[in-house]
Amino acid sequence: MQRSSHDIYSSWLLGEILLVALLASATTLFLTNPQLQDAYVLPEVRLVLDTAISLAGGIVAILAGVRFGVEGRRIDLFLCGGFTAAAGGTLFFAVVPMLGGAPLRPSEAWAGLTARVFAAGLIAAAPFVRGRAAVRGRALLLAVGGLVPVLAFIWLVFLTIGTDLPLLGPAPGASQPFVLTGTLSLLALLWMIALIGFGVRYRVHREDLDSWIALAATVALFAELHYVLTPQISSEYVLNGDFLRVVAYAVLLVGVWRAISFAEFGRAVAEERARVAREIHDGLAQYLFAISTHASMLESGAPLDELLPRLKEAAAAAQQEARFAVLALSSASGTAPFDAALRRYVEFLTADGALEVDVEINRSVQLAPDEQIEVFRIVQEGLANVRKHAGARRAEVRIVQRGSQRVVLVRDDGAGFDGEELAAGQGLKNMKQRSEAIDGAFALRSTPGMGTLLEVTLRA
Repeated sequence: MQRSSHDIYSSWLLGEILLVALLASATTLFLTNPQLQDAYVLPEVRLVLDTAISLAGGIVAILAGVRFGVEGRRIDLFLCGGFTAAAGGTLFFAVVPMLGGAPLRPSEAWAGLTARVFAAGLIAAAPFVRGRAAVRGRALLLAVGGLVPVLAFIWLVFLTIGTDLPLLGPAPGASQPFVLTGTLSLLALLWMIALIGFGVRYRVHREDLDSWIALAATVALFAELHYVLTPQISSEYVLNGDFLRVVAYAVLLVGVWRAISFAEFGRAVAEERARVAREIHDGLAQYLFAISTHASMLESGAPLDELLPRLKEAAAAAQQEARFAVLALSSASGTAPFDAALRRYVEFLTADGALEVDVEINRSVQLAPDEQIEVFRIVQEGLANVRKHAGARRAEVRIVQRGSQRVVLVRDDGAGFDGEELAAGQGLKNMKQRSEAIDGAFALRSTPGMGTLLEVTLRA
């Protein structure tokens, strides 16, 4: 039984509440136990963590940009810009300056912190923007390219201020500068806004990505709170907040990757169902039109013994086409296992006894989800051609392992054809396109009077 949308949201909300309670309890424990507030002098580890955050932010930015390119939603443009700024700021102001082994200067540390605020601002604004961009490529290029002068400006400002900047890493036991505490508090506030915005958006739209970003924003919020409560922030130290930031980006990676996967799957299903609709129009609709025409001719007084066989034939063909359409839709939605769907199709195809088809699927052959639907269609197209054009009495379908290769074979004992006939077939073009879509190699061999062999070698 499928869960309702309300139940899914309620489960997510309960998980969010439990996460907040867990992080709040850990923060309380952190506050009440001064020994837990120690900062560890591990500059190499800090460099590794900053590098991981920069890489994760860059990956999230790329995936958000891909999603924007597919769907054109402005929310994804803001997310792409925000995580690009976060990754770029961490890379240029926290990672690169430390590669030589020297600690960060105040100008670099403050520039990196300001870049984080700017990035968090874009991410917090994302759930509140609406609409889609008309020109996606140009908008994405301008948004990402525009971040370069922004980061450069931030760097120049703090480079100019120079030694007048307050230190981010005071001696142990000293209090933080007020401006640092205020900046970190602003970061925490921005992540709280992002948490609320994406949480509300998930309640309204039920989009999986929104729930994951809200979870990541929750972890990032408490990471910033830990920074506020920590006596020092420096490139020399590793803090609890650093680990929480890494966890937040890990959650983001999972959520954005799932969103991209679901978008691609949904697009593939939509395209497949559109193709099935065209097949219904070209196949089933034609048979129904023939039935209607013959019925009209009967009403007009045409001989019954002449039209009745044609009417029965058209009705049987229409029924067969309807079965094929239902089977195609069920497999496109992912509800039918591949081998079961293929055998059901063969049963429908051979129900009238005009063609015998033998199916062999080697259990050691594993097909990816995208391969399953394309292989199913290639076999369907191949057997349909056998039935309609080959005049064959027997055909066989083999999905086997040949050495290190996975091979799909469709062979018949029909009339065969020559190369000129082959070039004109739209069905062949469709099968070639489907093979190319899954990086497969397509081959077809036929000799007049000797039958036809269709072979698809799948990607390694």
